[in-house]
Amino acid sequence: MKTLYLMRHGETLFNQLRRIQGWCDSPLTARGIGQALAASQWFAAQGITLDEAYCSTAERAADTLELVTKLPYQRKKGLREHGFGQFEGQPEYLNPTPPYGDFFVPWGGESDAQLEARITQTIDTIMEQATGANILVVSHAGACHTFLQHYAPNQLHQRLPNAGIIIFDYAQGDFKLRQIVDPENAQA
Repeated sequence: MKTLYLMRHGETLFNQLRRIQGWCDSPLTARGIGQALAASQWFAAQGITLDEAYCSTAERAADTLELVTKLPYQRKKGLREHGFGQFEGQPEYLNPTPPYGDFFVPWGGESDAQLEARITQTIDTIMEQATGANILVVSHAGACHTFLQHYAPNQLHQRLPNAGIIIFDYAQGDFKLRQIVDPENAQA
């Protein structure tokens, strides 16, 4: 039995400015740094020792991970957020309500099906190959939600908060949702 801690990065400048942020990047805000530190404290308070760590290639994910743990880690392109093409960096009001289907494909982005295949394959491979028991994966709101919907549909009814953690038990290729935690607002 292994445990997957699938975490969203801390708040970024584009989150604060309400800009569409997929493959483009922006730095963590002071609040985002605090959220990542709160996640680190949450892991410590729960007595959880992380064994392996992975994140997307985005700096916001790597910066979050480095605040949560001092473990060496691997960056994986497959953990990136949904690609929004020409909508990257644009005001959030231009972002249609999910599910997106193929909406972003003509604009150089990716479809929901492409994101789902990419994120599930990447995390499946990470968990299959992991030798430790507690695996941290830092990704993004849309990617995390897509993975959650794949293995535990209809379990998250609002956007995953920044630095939110989705916890899965994993055994022999099977993911079972255990809990969703918001470390910034969790009771110790």
